[in-house]
Amino acid sequence: MRDGISTIQKVRGAAQTLSGTTPNNSAAIDVRGFGKVSIYLETGAITDAGTAAGFAMKLQDSDTLVGASFTDVAAAQVLNGPTVTVTSDTDDDVTAGVVGYLGSKRYVRAVFTGTTGTNAVVSLDVILGNPHRAPCAPIGATVATT
Repeated sequence: MRDGISTIQKVRGAAQTLSGTTPNNSAAIDVRGFGKVSIYLETGAITDAGTAAGFAMKLQDSDTLVGASFTDVAAAQVLNGPTVTVTSDTDDDVTAGVVGYLGSKRYVRAVFTGTTGTNAVVSLDVILGNPHRAPCAPIGATVATT
């Protein structure tokens, strides 16, 4: 098929507010049935970033939805990664970076970790491509972990 909508599914993560050093996990994204996964870090309002107070996004994966079963994805399994870092207050409302997940687990999530002064709103846009069966539904959903 030539059209793009028959061979991709887009998943939009909920907006998350980052504050300080407490790690913030996104909901899990079910990648079963797809051969390609691209995860875009989208920013909202960022204040107090700067080189001493920015934040970073890394990926974790798991075969279950049990929160404790998620582990960091090895750098070799993250194209254009392993992390996306934001250190500028002027990075409001932009795509701050994109990574490709090359792993083989069923679920993947992003973990955002800031520094003492971090105050930012972020979300994910995930494009799932190369479905094992096409056409696929163009809109997907995230899944809560337990």
